Amino acid sequence: MKKIKAVFILAAILISSISYAQPQGGGKQSGPQGPPPTPNSSQIKKMVKQLSTELSLTEEQKTKVSAIYTSHFQDVKKKNKTGALKREEMETLKTDFEKEVKSLLNTKQQKLYVAYLKKQTNQASRQRPNR
Repeated sequence: MKKIKAVFILAAILISSISYAQPQGGGKQSGPQGPPPTPNSSQIKKMVKQLSTELSLTEEQKTKVSAIYTSHFQDVKKKNKTGALKREEMETLKTDFEKEVKSLLNTKQQKLYVAYLKKQTNQASRQRPNR
């Protein structure tokens, strides 16, 4: 009788320790996996509007920046569909994109743009879950 009782207690301890060892959420990974989704046209307009406000863009600059944003995100989307876009390729696309936008700006706007990019990077890193 003592052996049966000991086996049941041991089994209860084993089962409870296994259930506590499982990650929260039933084993589902939280947070985004892979690259973030490509922005649609309304999201791009919102980004350009925010950038325009931060940098005091002229209407001509706004139009050109909007075209650059649209073209950039179309390229990213196309390259993501054709195959896995490598991190290095993504960084190159991003760098080229930022240089193209910066080329449209005056000296004061370029400084504001660099600060804007840093602020955006900091916000994005705070939104990512710790791993």
